[in-house]
Amino acid sequence: MSQTHDKKLLAALEELPLFPLPKVVLFPRALLPLHVFEPRYQTMLRDCLETHRAMAVVLMAGAASQARPGAEPHATDIHGHPPISTVASVGTVVEHQPLEDGRSNILLSGIARVRLEELPFVPPYRRARATILEEHGEEVSSTDRTALVGQATAFAAEVKKADPMFHFRLPPDAQIGTIADLCAHHLVVDASARQAILEELDIAARVQRVIRELALQQRLLGTPHGGVTN
Repeated sequence: MSQTHDKKLLAALEELPLFPLPKVVLFPRALLPLHVFEPRYQTMLRDCLETHRAMAVVLMAGAASQARPGAEPHATDIHGHPPISTVASVGTVVEHQPLEDGRSNILLSGIARVRLEELPFVPPYRRARATILEEHGEEVSSTDRTALVGQATAFAAEVKKADPMFHFRLPPDAQIGTIADLCAHHLVVDASARQAILEELDIAARVQRVIRELALQQRLLGTPHGGVTN
């Protein structure tokens, strides 16, 4: 967490605005562009910009499973709100482009994993008390490091074949936890898998989760991993 954000972010955690979305998971150290159009979230964005610029992007619980045929809908609360995951990432608004009718394009920068305790609803948007979750277990084998970068490189190459505009490059000298997070954010397709990776605080276990998920996606594409490409 950047020292320049410490005081504002810690203040924001007491009553953190929530942006629940289906199939969207924000990771620390990742950037997420969003289009804000609903009036309640226009209000939320104004409040954020006038104060700490922080909000949590939180996955609607069961959003991924409900997309499957025959899946049962999840019950909403008395306000009509769907259930949400209890772990999310807090992000800060680093870019804001106002549009017509109060709509906006924004860019969020993920800061930290947080556990959410939702507060009583005060219209028009949901809020939670948030606690920062610390990761641990930084000892990752060289085999897993190589496998993670190799799987990510191979899968990104396949995506680029289908979409020449796609670009994925890991920052130089990034720590292994950052590499795992960025791979999950940009390359893991399934939202429930991304959420499980977000919730994994043990870095070594997280790396292995990302490797398995990317290997599965590679197999589903029918293009076995052939090693790291340059």
